[in-house]
This record gives sequence, C-alpha cells and structure tokens, in this order.
Amino acid sequence: MRDPVYAAVILLTRMTIRARVWYRSNTHAHGEFPPERLAKVREHSVSVCLPARNEARTIGLILEQLLPLRERGVVDQVVVVDHSSDGTAEIARALGAEVYDQDRLMPELGPVLGKGDAMWRALPVLTGEVICFLDADSERFGAHFACGVLGPVLCRPEIAFVKGFYRRPFRVGQTTVPDGGGRVTELTARPLLNLFFPDLVAVQQPLAGEIAARRELLERLPFTTGYGVDIGLLIDAYSVAGLEAIAQVDLDVRQNAHQPLRDLGPMAYAVLQTVAARLEREGRLRGPLPGTFTATGADAPHIAVAEPVERPPLGSLRAAA
Repeated sequence: MRDPVYAAVILLTRMTIRARVWYRSNTHAHGEFPPERLAKVREHSVSVCLPARNEARTIGLILEQLLPLRERGVVDQVVVVDHSSDGTAEIARALGAEVYDQDRLMPELGPVLGKGDAMWRALPVLTGEVICFLDADSERFGAHFACGVLGPVLCRPEIAFVKGFYRRPFRVGQTTVPDGGGRVTELTARPLLNLFFPDLVAVQQPLAGEIAARRELLERLPFTTGYGVDIGLLIDAYSVAGLEAIAQVDLDVRQNAHQPLRDLGPMAYAVLQTVAARLEREGRLRGPLPGTFTATGADAPHIAVAEPVERPPLGSLRAAA
C-alpha cells in the first residue's frame, strides 16, 4: 500500500505542474487586446459595471476612459452601481453612464452588505452576455483595464473567467515605492491558495477587482457580500468551470489609496472566512467556525467583521421562481 504522505507529495507536485502549465498558456498581456481587435471579433454583448462608494475623486477619470469604448463597439453598456454621499452618482450620470442606487436593487433584501452584494444585485440590470467588473477607485486607470480582462473571454471561446493583475506601488504621504501594495494578498490570500488550492497558485492577483466572465458562469456562482467576494468568485469559478477556463491578464500598474494597517486585519479575516466556507462545503474543514472578527484599538475590543452573508447563485433563484 502506498504511503499516504508520499501520495500527497505526488499529488501536490502534479498540481504545481498544472499551475505552471496554466500560467504559460493562460497568462496574457493587455496589449494583445486593443479595442479595434475586440470590436472586430466579439460575438457577445458586453456590460461593464463599477460598484462605487464615495469615489467622486476617481469616477470621472475612469468613465472618460470607459465610455468611448461604447462608441467604438467594444462594449454595449457601462453601469455604475452607487452608494455614495459625495456626488459620485451625479458625476457618472452627467458623463453618460447608467447609474443605479445600490439600495434600490432588490430592496426587499434590505441594505446592501458591501461590494460583493452590490455586484450580485447588479446582475439583473446588466444586459451583457459577458460582464466586466472594475474597481472605481483606481487612480492610474486606462481603457486597457477593461479591454485587457475582456480580451480572453471575447477571443478564446474556452475561457469563461478572467482576472487582471498588476504591479502595486505603495504610497506613504508624498513617497511612492515601486512595490509593496497588496499586503492582504501576499500575507493571507496567496498562502491560503498555496495550502488549499495549489492549482491556483499562479494567479497573480487573487483579490483583484478587475474581472470579466461569461454571464452563464456568474449566474452559477454564489457571491460573498463583503471583501471576500473576489477570492470567492475565483475559487468557485475554478470549482465549476475548471482551471483551463480561467485566464489572467497583465494590466501593468494599479495605484489606489492604501488602507491603514489596523484595517487590514478585518480585510484578511474576510478573505479567510470566504476560503474557510468553501473548505467546509467541500468537506475539508469542520464547522461551524466563528463568524465575527474582534478588533482591538484605543477603545475597548469591538466586532469589526460581522457574520458573513453569501448570496446564492442567481440562476438558482430564477429556477426556483
């Protein structure tokens, strides 16, 4: 009988080889997908969606890059789903984007519970057969963010889910160093994938908010309501569609505001919760696990992350109806 430790090592080695093969075949540069190529080859309608919360500083510059893609035949719809008090919606509407108040999407569910919930609730108002989600707080944004992640889905029929990746400069005051952003990625998300989902270790930015996917796949996936949504979608796309259906695209550089160190614990915990929920679902972890995260600081300890909520696959709700 084969030694179980030896068998585990062989399995892990095979998975690592799979990740390397995947990286070589399914990693692209954004320059492969200029707007004119996508406009010429695309056979599916495309919606771009930006969940936004008080992004007046960046939303205008982003939409000035995205909206011309509609006129150039790359995308059909540009949507902002907003929950802001700083005029983000007014800026977006004036520039010509479709704007929806997050709390008016499926209002029977109550207040929106974070980015993942906003993305899930947006699906019914997004008309595209291919959907691209982009973060609304990028400071060095170009149209290649959308074209890059859309490219593999529109140009390769076997690809159903695409993640963007990039270098993350770290800025402190007036000083910016070339790397150092993405602290939760390097200290939490990447170790978790290495430990539990080694096929996905070559995904450069598992927490990236820049994704594109076929609607038929997204409607089969649950959406974690909070910060864990991006790693949750990645793992679930892998589970449902397989590694070969996933691609990633180098978008060069992404700059955004960085969170204070004290806020990274709750963010990391949300990622851990999301991965743990999937391990429980697969029978690899026994639950139930604690649902809240207690933070400490100048005040008394307090709950910083509430019990997670996961929205069911939208397709399952339609089937039930």
